[in-house]
Amino acid sequence: MRMRTRVIAAASAGAALLALSGCGKADMTKQASPFANAAGAKTVTLSVQSWVGAQADAAVAGYLLDHELGYRVDKVQIDEVPAWDALSQGRVDAIMEDWGHPDQEKLYIDDKKTVARGGDVGVTGHIGWYVPTYFAKKHPDITDWKNLNKYADKFRTPESGGKGQLMDGSPSFLTNDKALVKNLGLDYQVVFAGSEAAQITQIKQFAKQQKPFLTYWYKPQWLFEKVPMTEVKLPKYKEGCDADPAKIKCEYPHTPLQKYFNADFAENGGKAAEFLKNFKWSEADQNEVSLMIADKKMSPDDAAKAWIDKNESKWKAWLPK
Repeated sequence: MRMRTRVIAAASAGAALLALSGCGKADMTKQASPFANAAGAKTVTLSVQSWVGAQADAAVAGYLLDHELGYRVDKVQIDEVPAWDALSQGRVDAIMEDWGHPDQEKLYIDDKKTVARGGDVGVTGHIGWYVPTYFAKKHPDITDWKNLNKYADKFRTPESGGKGQLMDGSPSFLTNDKALVKNLGLDYQVVFAGSEAAQITQIKQFAKQQKPFLTYWYKPQWLFEKVPMTEVKLPKYKEGCDADPAKIKCEYPHTPLQKYFNADFAENGGKAAEFLKNFKWSEADQNEVSLMIADKKMSPDDAAKAWIDKNESKWKAWLPK
């Protein structure tokens, strides 16, 4: 799980920045990428978030920067909030998918002016609570949160302590789910799967056995193509309803996903910066690449190449004139 919009990721203070290229994993928290801001070098360093949609963005952008524009591309994995720090410091040049971090935007864009907006990714993100569509068809009233307690026993697991289970992903990130369960008076327990990958595995296992489950999940996400899920409608989102995380009683917002650049890179990054500003694709495009990476187990580069080979008219529009 990751932070979205005004649901800010609670990244641990010691979160590591892990190199995704080269041999092994390097602790990047105290050093720059080996390619970032290298004098005279034609290089770009991309921050890659842990979820597969962001990996798809970076894979396609990186492949084209390399093969079409001749840049050496370094990709590093950083938790969401530390990624903003690295971006401000010039240790990375671009974040290719951000779900909204108002505090960081104010600090680094408005106040320090060390980060610049890079434009829309072209995809709208949304977090919600979902049940499998096969269960929603049998029990259509489950799609209203007011009826969740009626079905709590259906979602009980050994891990949920006699309550219904609301499955979340990684405990390293903060969501509104525990507060929502408490404030809406729901007879449920938030249970963490451990990671996005572990959550996907559990969802697939439930679906294979046609068992009911209630899970925190998000769009865009390729898994919907494998396991159709139906959203449970929480109280409608209104501006400011999530201002106090302890009192929140509303759904997660719909968020146009954004790119952000180091300010110096945005101004002086030449064709690479222009290309990344132009990069914009659809949810269907992102899901196609994500599915190849996560489900078909293709390497990000191979998945990117497969999409690029079929979509020349789309990506050629991103190239600098």
